[in-house]
Amino acid sequence: MSNLEVLKTYKLYIGGAFPRTESGRFYAPVSKQGEVLGNICLSSRKDLRNAVVAARKAQGPWEERSALNRSQILYRIAELFSDRKEIFLKEFQKQGSSLEEAVLEFSTTLDRIVYYAGWCDKYNQVLSSVNPVNSSHFNFSTCEPMGIVALIAPQNTALIGLVSLILPALAGGNTLVALASENLPISAISFAEVLNDSDVPAGVVNILTGKQDEIAPIMASHMDINALISSDLGAIENAIAEACIDNLKRKFTYTEDFNQPESQGLTFIADLQEIKTTWHPIENIGGSTSTY
Repeated sequence: MSNLEVLKTYKLYIGGAFPRTESGRFYAPVSKQGEVLGNICLSSRKDLRNAVVAARKAQGPWEERSALNRSQILYRIAELFSDRKEIFLKEFQKQGSSLEEAVLEFSTTLDRIVYYAGWCDKYNQVLSSVNPVNSSHFNFSTCEPMGIVALIAPQNTALIGLVSLILPALAGGNTLVALASENLPISAISFAEVLNDSDVPAGVVNILTGKQDEIAPIMASHMDINALISSDLGAIENAIAEACIDNLKRKFTYTEDFNQPESQGLTFIADLQEIKTTWHPIENIGGSTSTY
């Protein structure tokens, strides 16, 4: 006598907690083999608003963390992710990957987390500058995080696409509201469990599930989201871009194959930074100069 299969309900990840969608709606995506993956929350406008509020509350404290501390936290994510290798391999295969593809996606994802952990205390030195000016000033430019970043994960990967967009934003001191792949969502929530068990403060990363066509326009029009990043959004791409233009939101579209090692780099961090320039006066005293 076989046991009745109990489908797992994958909740949202908002503000360091795992609530069900306030709308009560769910959907059940199916794998390539015809297997139902689970009960997945259909996020609503209210869920997105809650996620943005959590991200805004967390933005200041996360931005103020030292670069070294952010690096340590990202390394901790890698440690916990590595410990759950068997779980993620099973989920990748459940969503249609072969064992070889699953191993590749896991190892690439792990390498990518470590890669961006290493950039946390280096990118500002590379991107900042001391500028020559024709006046009695010391002029320098440095990086500041953009703020809340909305992220729409690529639809063709279970996790590597999502992680490849989350990690550079995190490394640069931003907070995130991410929408997981609509058809391959379960590994995104398992990754949220990794984040929750690591040292990432509540609200720094928020992960929603649901329909891209429904949530993407709300992200684009939300006035407290500072940037939107995605891969190709298909038929709604132009409408999303126009909505971002209307409220002066930064919009970045990446078409890379994130399974490839070269689909990472300083550019992904730099895109989500604002360059702030400071003019510091220099006073001439007795033929010598000093700053004040």
